[in-house]
Amino acid sequence: MSVINTPLRYPGGKQKIAPFITEILETNNICDCNYIEPYTGGAGVAINLLLSKKVRSIHLNDKSISIYSFWKTLLENTEWLCKKILTTPLNIEEWKKQRNIFRNTEDHCIEDIGFATFYLNRCNRSGILNGGVIGGLEQNGNWKMDARFSRKNLILRIEAIANFKKKIKITKYDAEVLFSKIYKNSQKNFIYCDPPYLSKGDKLYLNYYTQDDHKRISKTIQSIKKDYWVVSYDFNDYISNLYRKRKKIIYNLQYNASTAYLGQELFIFSDKLNIPNKSIIHQINLGIKNTFEIEKRQVVPYTKKK
Repeated sequence: MSVINTPLRYPGGKQKIAPFITEILETNNICDCNYIEPYTGGAGVAINLLLSKKVRSIHLNDKSISIYSFWKTLLENTEWLCKKILTTPLNIEEWKKQRNIFRNTEDHCIEDIGFATFYLNRCNRSGILNGGVIGGLEQNGNWKMDARFSRKNLILRIEAIANFKKKIKITKYDAEVLFSKIYKNSQKNFIYCDPPYLSKGDKLYLNYYTQDDHKRISKTIQSIKKDYWVVSYDFNDYISNLYRKRKKIIYNLQYNASTAYLGQELFIFSDKLNIPNKSIIHQINLGIKNTFEIEKRQVVPYTKKK
């Protein structure tokens, strides 16, 4: 089991695929890359790769002012954030106060928005920011609101990340704007795109996409020729068709959004990337000829390299 490094909780959090991404980087000899996440969220993969020194630097980008504020506060005001985590009460009155800050960001500073985002993420069911508090407002559930708020452990995570702050860049561009800026730089980039899910995206994310948005972003991503990229989605025919000419595999993941369940992630790869055979969990054939480089290979259960 991998160590959890990110202080944020996310439904379908991707930190568990960090070994898979690591193998891709190693197979393609690009561990000296600048790793970029256009849709950062909890940054589970990015933080894991940076702390294990598998990449040279990471670029975290999220259009949401709330998510951006948290990461910016973590890097630029670490001591203040840790003190807030250590001293802020864990009760419904405080929860309502933080929820009000979260809902009215225009009236508050970056630091307060960042902490409110963190507080709700740790106290809400499944980490959903606009969801309900663990245990309910009456705190009569099996779990209470402090169930996912281990103060000392969370502070240790934050301090560990802050130690690498010189290797972390934070921005809040729209993803398409970010792609245009990446194109202009001369670094060796590896881009991991994890856009909002197509299914139930409006319930899980602060910023979600319509089908037209997904179609537009797929064209933008596939136009990137200079850099290496991987895209992951909840598996469905609509998304797979948008990337019908690209190499794909399926990956089974366990999600925790209200209830635990198994889901299937569709991973899509840029033409420049070689996919390590031993990392293939399941391969998928949607009846489209000549689109899968791995189409006829034996499926090999994933095992981490020793």
